[in-house]
Amino acid sequence: MTVTLGEEIMLLSLDDESGAAKERQAAGWAVAGGIVLELVLAGRIAVDRERLTVKDTTPTGTRLLDERLALIDAWASKKSRPPKITDWLTRDHDKAVTATIDSLRERGLVSEEQRKVLGLFPVRRYPEADGSAERELRSRLAALVLHNATPDDRSAGLIALIHAAKLHRLAFPDLPRKEVSPRMEEIANGQWAGESVRTAIRNVEAAMVAVLVTTTVVVVS
Repeated sequence: MTVTLGEEIMLLSLDDESGAAKERQAAGWAVAGGIVLELVLAGRIAVDRERLTVKDTTPTGTRLLDERLALIDAWASKKSRPPKITDWLTRDHDKAVTATIDSLRERGLVSEEQRKVLGLFPVRRYPEADGSAERELRSRLAALVLHNATPDDRSAGLIALIHAAKLHRLAFPDLPRKEVSPRMEEIANGQWAGESVRTAIRNVEAAMVAVLVTTTVVVVS
């Protein structure tokens, strides 16, 4: 079972016991960015100069990715020029989170519980059901960031997304950010991937930084 980049970020965000999402807003942007990057790696879309282009609409065989690909294609086809990735992330990040959680449920990695806050307001939580995928993920992150293993394209992209969204505490909850951030930045900016993938990673990373800054300014204002 291959867990997608967006699902991996969601697994890091969801508390194993309570099922509540930690750093929900930033994680949501990273999940949406992860789906875009996964589609780039699959050769379905390209990201260059902060704009999206659909290259191939052939299904990947993964429902989460194929549904987002169809939505991107339908949305982008109405534009007179390739749309900005920031526009897509702004449009889709909440829905992408919902779709990603549904995918994790279908895979049996999380379960769904309905609870009431203050005994009145119903909320849904998604505690861990099968921890094998998250354990493998955290082991891989530790190998790359703490023990200087060489990343592949997907791992470099994942770490770039986590770093851009400032989700260091989700990936390494027991370590201060200053101990992991330099290595994560090195991986994000490194020469591990081919040029097209590096370009996509840089563009997705820049788009996430842009939308997170804009969102933070709006919330503070």
